[in-house]
Amino acid sequence: MNTWYGIMFILITILIFLGMRSIYHRFRNPMLNPVATTTLLLILGLMALNVSYDTYMLGGWWIQELLGPAVVALAYPLYHQRKKIVRYRFPLFAGLLSGVFIGIVTGMLYVKVAALSPIYSATFLPKSVTSPIAMDIAVITGGIPSLAAALVILSGIIGAVVGPVLMKYMGISHYLGVGVALGCAAHGIGTTKATEYGEEEAAFSSISMTLSALLYALVLPMSIHYFL
Repeated sequence: MNTWYGIMFILITILIFLGMRSIYHRFRNPMLNPVATTTLLLILGLMALNVSYDTYMLGGWWIQELLGPAVVALAYPLYHQRKKIVRYRFPLFAGLLSGVFIGIVTGMLYVKVAALSPIYSATFLPKSVTSPIAMDIAVITGGIPSLAAALVILSGIIGAVVGPVLMKYMGISHYLGVGVALGCAAHGIGTTKATEYGEEEAAFSSISMTLSALLYALVLPMSIHYFL
C-alpha cells in the first residue's frame, strides 16, 4: 500500500507541476512561478483531503532526493561559462559578500524586533541558505531543522517571484547582477529561475548559491551564538 501511495503522490506532484509550468510559460507572470503555484496547490489539496505530510512524503521524498543531482547538474553551465566567471571575479565576489552580509544583518534585526526566542531565532536565520546546509546550521545552533528547511523553501519562492519584478523595476539586466541576486537571495529555486534568463545567468547564480552557502556555514553558527 505504501508503494502505491508513493507512486501516486509522485505522479500527482509531477502532473501539477507540468500544468503550472505550462500556465506560467503562457502568461509569463512572476506570480505564476510554477514552484510557488505547485506548492500552494499541493498544500491546499492535502489539507482538503486531510492527508498528512508524512503520508505525502511516501512519494514526495523521491522528488526531494533529486535536489542533489539537480544542483550537481548546474556544474555544466558553470564550467561552460568559466572564462566569464574569471573575468568578473571581483564584482562577483563583491556582490556575493554584500548579499551574504545584508542577509545576515537583516535577519538578525528581524529576530531582535520580533523578539523571537533563541530556538526560533536559530531556525529563522539560515533562511537564505540551501536546505541541507540550513538544516545542519539549525542543528548546530539549537534550532528546528524541519522548520528551517520550510523557511528556506519559502524564502526561495518569494525571491524567485519578487526578485525579477524588483530587478526589472531597478533596471538590473546584466547577467552577472541577475545571477548573483537570484543565487544569493533565493538559492536553488532562484537558480532554477535564473536558467530561464540564460546560461550565463544560471552559471553566476549557481556559483553564487554555492559560495554563499559556504560563507553562511562558516559565519552564521558563530554569529548566532554571539548574537543570541
